[in-house]
Amino acid sequence: MTVRALRGAIQLERDERLHLLDGVRTLFQEMLDANGLGHDDLVSVIFTATPDLVSEFPALAARELGVSDVPLMCAQELDIAGSLPRVVRILAHAETDRPKPEIKHVYLGGAAALRRDLAPGGTTT
Repeated sequence: MTVRALRGAIQLERDERLHLLDGVRTLFQEMLDANGLGHDDLVSVIFTATPDLVSEFPALAARELGVSDVPLMCAQELDIAGSLPRVVRILAHAETDRPKPEIKHVYLGGAAALRRDLAPGGTTT
């Protein structure tokens, strides 16, 4: 079994606790489902949020999904001029037999602009 990294991001409409938790739960579950993973496959998960998101720790969404024995960490994204506002990113490390090219990364809402090469109709450069 190999450890692989999978990424995801979501742009939220507003900084409101329940909205943030709902969005992050949706993103995290879609990341797991897209890669055929369960909680037992997870090694660790890092959540980042842009500086304009202060209503809740994004990692709480994973805890609410039952991820209780996996190390989770939250951090703040760099505050870069012109970057997308209200974005939560996830970097999850998981044990899987999938080769690297078969790992699916998930970008929801406006966060799809972060990786146009992975969005439907996008191009890889």
